[in-house]
Amino acid sequence: MKYERRPHDDKYSTLALFLVPTFILYTVFVIIPIFQSARYSFYAWDGLGPLSRYIGIDNYREIVKDPVFWKSFQNNIITVVFSLVTQMPAAIFLAIVLTGKIRGKSFLRTMYFAPQIISTAAAGYMFYYIFEPTLGLLNEGLRAIGLGSMTRGWLGEPSLALYAVLAVVSWKFIGFYMVLFMASIESIPIELFEAARIDGCTSFQVIRKITLPLLKGTLKTACVLSIVGSIKYFDLIWVMTAGGPAHSTELIATYMYKKTFLSWEMGYGSALAFVLFLIAFSLSVFFMVFSKTNKEEKP
Repeated sequence: MKYERRPHDDKYSTLALFLVPTFILYTVFVIIPIFQSARYSFYAWDGLGPLSRYIGIDNYREIVKDPVFWKSFQNNIITVVFSLVTQMPAAIFLAIVLTGKIRGKSFLRTMYFAPQIISTAAAGYMFYYIFEPTLGLLNEGLRAIGLGSMTRGWLGEPSLALYAVLAVVSWKFIGFYMVLFMASIESIPIELFEAARIDGCTSFQVIRKITLPLLKGTLKTACVLSIVGSIKYFDLIWVMTAGGPAHSTELIATYMYKKTFLSWEMGYGSALAFVLFLIAFSLSVFFMVFSKTNKEEKP
């Protein structure tokens, strides 16, 4: 029997053709480095000479005994919790307000999303000088309103530095999650809101009974993005504090960078990188399995 070429075969061939370059780039810059990192983690290597000193799992044993790693892991957990507690409620609130009937809605949307498009380096340096203890805008503002006793060295005190930086991280990413929730709200059929108002529901009841329940799917996705992003976070922390003072803002990613590129302990840094990958990968797989299970359970 002669095979007849179908129109959708050409469509899939075209799609595959466009995916090949992306797949090659992803393999070269993501997949291969992951396996290389796993391989390097079994060596004591400075990143310059040949891979000659095989030490097995000694790097991983050292990680387990490393107090700085556990401090950075603790800070990562604080980062995850802080991000979820601050970013999700604020993003949902802004999304609900900015999808309603208010004046200047387009301007406000742009203003709240603007931090997302500011480069991390620019945002980091801007807030570094805002938090500067002597002439920084924050302390000067406190002095101007008679609250000079509240001035602090925000990035120099170990008990405050992490939360000061995390406040900036939340400020930068709230706009991103706001857009996700806005898109979800605007996809809700308007008939549901109209029916609720006809039934005499107040605005608060409409939000509680219709908007929030229908945001659950988007909220789960946003939470996982926030969790995985917080586990891997690096850039703004590095620009503002480089993990200091006294490792109070150290994250696994910043500690990995120091060990790999500043101390030239490429083997140990690779082990840290692989541990970080396993944590992020495990969370991603858990979410995909959890989402698939929930979808299959729906009638």
